Amino acid sequence: MIERTKILLLVAVLASAAISLFAGQINPYYYDILISIGINIILATSLNLVNGYTGQFSLGHAGFMAAGAYGSAWLSLAFGYVLGTSAAGTTTMFVLALTTGGLIAALAGLAVGIPSLRLRGDYLAIVTLGFNEIIKGVIQNAEPLGAQRGLGGMGQHTNFFWTFALAALTVYVVLNLVHSTYGSGFLAVRDDEIAAEAMGINTTKYKVLAFVIGAFFAGVAGGLYAHFKQFIHPEGFNFLRSVDIVVMVILGGMGSTAGVILAAILLTILPEGLRALAHQPWLPDSLRPIAENRMILYSLLLIILMITRPQGLFGGPGLKRRKA
Repeated sequence: MIERTKILLLVAVLASAAISLFAGQINPYYYDILISIGINIILATSLNLVNGYTGQFSLGHAGFMAAGAYGSAWLSLAFGYVLGTSAAGTTTMFVLALTTGGLIAALAGLAVGIPSLRLRGDYLAIVTLGFNEIIKGVIQNAEPLGAQRGLGGMGQHTNFFWTFALAALTVYVVLNLVHSTYGSGFLAVRDDEIAAEAMGINTTKYKVLAFVIGAFFAGVAGGLYAHFKQFIHPEGFNFLRSVDIVVMVILGGMGSTAGVILAAILLTILPEGLRALAHQPWLPDSLRPIAENRMILYSLLLIILMITRPQGLFGGPGLKRRKA
């Protein structure tokens, strides 16, 4: 399994590098969607480690994304040209900014994980939701981070290569972690936490570890987002953003990396597809108002999908203990 994922990682990185050479020929609108897909894959895959493989229920993933976005953006604005203006200098600084943003998010994950992961189920969800709002509130009142005005001026360093290479790295790390000795601990906590404790497994340790790793990659995704949009605002990381990521995990299938990736792609494209549908000349006038209210139609489609496939696209009652 590990050797196969190494090969897939290498292929994905090389493919990202090759496609990025032609990125300038892609329509800017479609390019924006492609970058959003890559960022959502990172977010959904990292949350799947917490919600899917470890069996917890976090509603604060957007908070970790915000910590990484603002941390990396502030570093870029403060020290962006310390290493010079050459391509090598700006690229190195960009990598350092992404790494720093990920580490800040990981520390935030550790801060919320240690006191709260002794909780379970709905109680944990409420705590993580509260933590999301705390991060948002801190940012809204932090003048160095732009406060309520937002923060802008970062260089647009995020491109197709960095986005999808890091998405491939996220998938690689999560899959290898789940199929390692630590992965057995994660799955034991998910299957039966009480039995795992009775067998001597330190369940809090595994839950905190999953939270920290998931938060790190959410922070990296936030850094990519900040350096692509070049302007970030606290409202971009609110409760609804966390819900979007949770929906991707649930729709894809809890504990299914392939399903979560597919759901991230689908739920990124679907709202834009519905937007385009409303402007099609062949659409009957009686249906046009429905299509124009694309978020209502989007919600209805999600409801239908969950009714017809409640276990997710790739999940099911026969979900294997180690699902790829």
